[in-house]
Amino acid sequence: MIYTLPIRVYYEDTDMAGIVYYANYLKFIERGRSEWVREIGMDQLKMKAEGIVFAVRRVECDYLGSAVLDDQLTVETKVSAVSAARLVMDQWVKRGEELLFQATVTVVCMNETGQPVRLPADIRQMVH
Repeated sequence: MIYTLPIRVYYEDTDMAGIVYYANYLKFIERGRSEWVREIGMDQLKMKAEGIVFAVRRVECDYLGSAVLDDQLTVETKVSAVSAARLVMDQWVKRGEELLFQATVTVVCMNETGQPVRLPADIRQMVH
């Protein structure tokens, strides 16, 4: 299942050349993951209160095209793998059908001291 989030490009997202600054694509896909978490019913504040948080461990990405001011983009997010303590997600940023950016993001579960912990069973069920 692919979760889709629409995003508009604002002036603050662009660089001096008038195109989206490269690091902002990482912000766009972060928003995509955050909204996906909400959509499937995960409560990150409850998780944090129980001593479990998510952290990005790895991002592998490719910049394939440029977005500009006022473009309407779509961030797509799909879980590609789930293990005991990590989620791997594929994400794409598109303008219409044109693929501008793609990434594979590995997210891990950690406790408050930064040690890896298992994904709670209910969360593993939510993402399958």
